[in-house]
Amino acid sequence: MGETELDPFRHTITIYSNIITYGNAADEKITALIRDEIETMWNEPKGTVYIKGEEFYVTFRITAELRASIDVEEIYANTNCRNNYFRIEEYALGNISFVDGLGCNSGYFKLENLYAGSTTAAHEYGHTLGLDHPSNLDYRGKGVPGIMYPRGTLVDPEYQYDSTKPAGVTGGTMHPMYRRVFAEDIALLKLEKLRFKNQKAILGEFSNVYHTDHSDAGSDRTFFA
Repeated sequence: MGETELDPFRHTITIYSNIITYGNAADEKITALIRDEIETMWNEPKGTVYIKGEEFYVTFRITAELRASIDVEEIYANTNCRNNYFRIEEYALGNISFVDGLGCNSGYFKLENLYAGSTTAAHEYGHTLGLDHPSNLDYRGKGVPGIMYPRGTLVDPEYQYDSTKPAGVTGGTMHPMYRRVFAEDIALLKLEKLRFKNQKAILGEFSNVYHTDHSDAGSDRTFFA
């Protein structure tokens, strides 16, 4: 989720998002890594969009902060469309990181998924902006996979966990570190359809979910706004 600002004089559209981390595995280092990955990858394609026949350059400005002691009420009451809340823990149900829907502002990250270059944070951020996984998960013959392709996608051997493995077996699917954001991903955001008021618009919706630690008893509990 983010706040989108249109500048008709500089011909830019800037998406502002603030990443707020909490949980037992959240710290300053991993929070900075998440911020850097999202901003770097989503700015990499230098995306553009046309509005009323005029070209606008799309940029992402990502901030991040560790809020280790944040509580459910603070997330529940949030009205800032730039804020995105992610719990980070060593253990996650299903053994995967996830967000709370397409176009949301909350989720749960498994620490193991957040190593440098993993692309997990950038992928999940795409979900918060409203992007889904592609419907066809056989990407063989097409080169570098896009950021929204999930684990399990079939890709050319050089983009697999193990290039020597047959497609589809253990090791024979996409290693997420090879994903990249492309101009097509920016186009799928459909920024030209946003309804700007005073040159600003909201991209995504408030989910404001507080997640409990999955390793605790009753760990499937979530708190929704």
